[in-house]
Amino acid sequence: MTTSWTLLRVVRDRNAGLYLTGLLVSAFGTSSLSLASGVWVRDLTGSDSLPALCMLTAWAPTLAGPALGTIADRVRPGPLLITLHLALAAALPALFAVRSPDGLWLLFTVLLLYGTAGVVGEAAESALIASVVPGDLLGDFSGLRTTVTEGMKLVAPLTGAGLYAAFGGPAVACLDAGTFVLAAGLCALLRVPEKRPARSGGCRRKETAEGVRYLWGHPVLRPLVRAGGTTMLLASLSGTTVYAVVDRLGHSPAWTGVLYAVQGFGSVTAGLVSGAALRRLGGRRFAATGIALTALAVAARAVPSDAMALASAAAIGLGLPCVLVAAFTAVQRETPGPLLGRVTATANTLVFTPSVIGLAVGAGLVEIASPQLLLPLYGLALLVTASLLAQRADSAARTAARSESDANPA
Repeated sequence: MTTSWTLLRVVRDRNAGLYLTGLLVSAFGTSSLSLASGVWVRDLTGSDSLPALCMLTAWAPTLAGPALGTIADRVRPGPLLITLHLALAAALPALFAVRSPDGLWLLFTVLLLYGTAGVVGEAAESALIASVVPGDLLGDFSGLRTTVTEGMKLVAPLTGAGLYAAFGGPAVACLDAGTFVLAAGLCALLRVPEKRPARSGGCRRKETAEGVRYLWGHPVLRPLVRAGGTTMLLASLSGTTVYAVVDRLGHSPAWTGVLYAVQGFGSVTAGLVSGAALRRLGGRRFAATGIALTALAVAARAVPSDAMALASAAAIGLGLPCVLVAAFTAVQRETPGPLLGRVTATANTLVFTPSVIGLAVGAGLVEIASPQLLLPLYGLALLVTASLLAQRADSAARTAARSESDANPA
């Protein structure tokens, strides 16, 4: 009842509801294009490796997150998000010119712009949400955001694939452009009192370093962000074994789609309960619980059983978002407004860049070792990560209790 009521409070809030609707619309277009772009490259080139460059190109701007986040701290977040949406909507029609391998540079350029706008947009979104959503509902909003984005990953790729099969890549680009225009319109309807950010007077490099220093020196943010990066590294390493696991079970590669769908449903569920779980457990314990669940699920995937594979996929979907929701909710709560863009973008870089490293390293490891060896090792490393974070949570709780006792002697 409590969870349902708090989620209803978020959805019924005009600004929060509008923003979530805009996010749903843009996530639908983004997920549609993410699948179609790889298929497009595969059809034009016949290469099995070049499609991976689509994901790599879109992820590359994350490496420049701290610097790109500075942009979000210099501009009002609402107008910035509208501008980014409209800029992507204007860039996507360029993909109509991609008809042969010689035109693929246009696709990769658009994907690079896509990734850059995504990094700046997430930093701006963090600042905007901090002014739209009451502090006690930030966890619920973060959970709903996860539900929306993961839910679209269940629906949109099938739509994008069908549209691509029927009309080709330009049709998917046109759909995506339309979703960005609609999302920009919904952002324009937000009623948020935004002050023009004050300029610090320093150079951009110093402003960027200030955000990095704040995050890494913060006793709450650093453990959560570090645990998030470690978890994403190990999760991506384990993700590279999925085709080998499916092959061992005797299924065709297409059966991986079933596992990803089940994992997606787990993530949708995690988003719905995250707010209540954060309030009950606190950020570190909530994150540690999710990491521990992910650890057990990753290790269980080594068992050659369809039922175990499906159960582990659901558990990974349920556990993996916990550390992300905890970390980024903490960033929004603990960071002063003038630094929020830079700190959010820095956290994005530290949490998600290890995923790219894990995909690259894991692809090599799975060629030389069996999943039955690798998966228990990945699960053990995740369990250690969860244990260390939980210990820090207990230590922080004891310190707080001692401080309260000292402040109120009997």
